[in-house]
Amino acid sequence: VQLQASGGGLVQAGGSLRLSCAASGRALSNYGMGWFRQAPGKEREFVSAINWRGDSTMYADSVKGRFTISRDNAKNTVYLQMNSLKPEDTAVYYCAREGVAGTYEYDYWGQGTQVTVSS
Repeated sequence: VQLQASGGGLVQAGGSLRLSCAASGRALSNYGMGWFRQAPGKEREFVSAINWRGDSTMYADSVKGRFTISRDNAKNTVYLQMNSLKPEDTAVYYCAREGVAGTYEYDYWGQGTQVTVSS
């Protein structure tokens, strides 16, 4: 399974970005997906997750109300819409896929995309 995250960049505080995570074939369709991030000098942290149908989502408290996770199984793509970005959102963002459907345990990881929020 190969995951390709994209959409990162440099944005001013208060701005928005949409991250995408794509996979070849049907690698995402039947699995839950997650977004994680890692800031310099910090451990990787959970950001958001979505189940395979797209009707159940979870968010870290730090992004709740600002970020929205969604998926398009027909396009094998998962998105993370990030609004009202803050400098503390600066990190490398990774998408991940469950190894076993329904477990919220992620065994497959993308390469990461850098998000930098300037103050």
